[in-house]
Amino acid sequence: MTANVACHPSARPDGITAEEWQARLDLAACYRLIHMYGMDDLIYTHISARVPGPEEHFLINGFGLLYEEITASNLVKVDIEGNILSDSDYGINPAGYVIHSCVHRENPEIACVLHTHTVAGTAVSAQEEGLLPISQTAMLFTGNVAYHDYEGVALREEEQARMLEDMGDKQVMILRNHGLLTAGRTVAEAFTLMYFLESACKMQIAAQAGGKLTVPSREVQQYVHDAVSGGFGAGMGQREFTALIRRLDRHDTSWRE
Repeated sequence: MTANVACHPSARPDGITAEEWQARLDLAACYRLIHMYGMDDLIYTHISARVPGPEEHFLINGFGLLYEEITASNLVKVDIEGNILSDSDYGINPAGYVIHSCVHRENPEIACVLHTHTVAGTAVSAQEEGLLPISQTAMLFTGNVAYHDYEGVALREEEQARMLEDMGDKQVMILRNHGLLTAGRTVAEAFTLMYFLESACKMQIAAQAGGKLTVPSREVQQYVHDAVSGGFGAGMGQREFTALIRRLDRHDTSWRE
């Protein structure tokens, strides 16, 4: 369920299993990469990762920490009811709990849920037609994008049922007038989906500033989706994430603490 970050191994604190520590390392790396690529929003938005095991625990950022301050050890562990299970000077963002807990609860195969408020992603989320298949990158998501209408700040647990119904079996959801969400079977997959989704949104906004758009046929869209997805398989994002870990470590290794 993790990308198994192996470069420069860090000391595992007492009381944390090897499996949980690996999940912490993967998630901390993801936070730093989201910051590196400009997809964070001060102390807001959130990424969660399931802790391996039957307890239905997951990890999320402490509310008040910037993404570049996230480390493996300061991630907050919570149960599916939102109770904090680890020592932390920070609570958790209530909206983060509402959005992430329901996806983890209803989809045990999902290891990571990633949510952003980027300019390009939010701009596309506000468009009636949503993500357009006008780039090869956008066609990666053919047939895999769900939409959830904006209901205000996600603080009401009653919204969870509607969110799950809208999401269905999709791994990508555009939260209208709000932002983007990806769900991965690994942290690497969730990050890679978000990276390409964000790129597709940037391309769309840039293209819309020019002349009339061209849209490839549905047959071409499906061909591109099938061809690209077939290359990823169940290990989507593993190669990219491993390469990005090397880039991250060349910049700063404090995320491993």
